Amino acid sequence: MANVTVRNLPAEVHRALRVRAAQHGRSTEAEIRDILENVARPPKRVKLGSLLASIAREAGGLTNAEAERINQQRDKTPAEPMRFE
Repeated sequence: MANVTVRNLPAEVHRALRVRAAQHGRSTEAEIRDILENVARPPKRVKLGSLLASIAREAGGLTNAEAERINQQRDKTPAEPMRFE
């Protein structure tokens, strides 16, 4: 695991972190880890596929005829395997 050092942290911020940690029954270090985890990887973050699907739904989606027309125009040539020479 990585280590992070935070320099010049104001005393009142450190005090607030200690109080918050005590309220949650954990160490200050554990509290900071939890805060960073929730900010960096929020549990309800929107993933790209979900976002695109919701945009399509709001725009009315595709009719079957539109989807078929796109499917007909799509290049169906098999992809060439990659070569590392």
